[in-house]
Amino acid sequence: MANELTVAVLGPGGVGGLLAALLSRSGHRVICLSGEQTAEALHTGGIQVRSARFGDFATRVEADTELREPVDACLVTVKDTALDAALARVPAPVLGDGLLVPFLNGVEHPAALRARYRPDRVAPAVIRVESTRVAPGVVEHGSPFAEIDLTGTDVPRPRLDALAEAFAAAGPATRVLEDETAALWAKMSFLAPFALLTTRYGLPLGDVRTRHRDELTALVEETAAISHACGGPADPAQALARYDAFPAATKSSMQRDAEAGRPLELDAIGGALLRAAERHGVPAPVAARVVGELSDRPGGTAVR
Repeated sequence: MANELTVAVLGPGGVGGLLAALLSRSGHRVICLSGEQTAEALHTGGIQVRSARFGDFATRVEADTELREPVDACLVTVKDTALDAALARVPAPVLGDGLLVPFLNGVEHPAALRARYRPDRVAPAVIRVESTRVAPGVVEHGSPFAEIDLTGTDVPRPRLDALAEAFAAAGPATRVLEDETAALWAKMSFLAPFALLTTRYGLPLGDVRTRHRDELTALVEETAAISHACGGPADPAQALARYDAFPAATKSSMQRDAEAGRPLELDAIGGALLRAAERHGVPAPVAARVVGELSDRPGGTAVR
């Protein structure tokens, strides 16, 4: 990779739009991949970002409905519920040697992506940020932080380092982690209880951690045990301390999807958690009950 990269962004929503804008502003060539309406809006008006952390700015990006040329990296920033359809926009022969960098919730997607693209070019990433697309090409970054963990078991380290350097120079604090499993389960251990319970009760985190403290604690402990069995970190006390430090009004992305009537990433988060528990023989009664209650709702999402 050269100092100036060509980066495709599949799904320029809250996370993808923010990363696309930051990379473009720092001098990289960015190609956003989306449906025709969004692509036209981005082609015409670029991306506008409103952020206390990175400032308010507008920047130009290229836009298309499909990847038509090789790139250094393609960031996958769609929801898991839209992944299969979105990947049709990134033909494997066109991506070729480029890195495929999924910023996806859950822990099962790397294997699926490695079956479709070069296994040694799939570089899973984790991002900690609150960022929302309020209109095509308009992104509000609400959190005072944006942090990226980049990993990839078989990806050449120089490729990871070059992309991490580009992210860090663009704004987000970025590090490369050697242990892919630990990186993914570190996020899953925090995300699953947060997403499942805020969505189950339709409450922000502050109310969940006070009104449903015992249930939150039990679910955190179950998730930590599953993570440990899978080779990930297990520190329920630390997870609870992180929840307590978050602003009380914080909502999960799954909760926001439920409020908007959008499909939930229930299978990618809750389903994956239960499948991992079953594989390793870890009891998960609270997780099973909450996932079942969410699945049974009118319009609920089926879990495999």
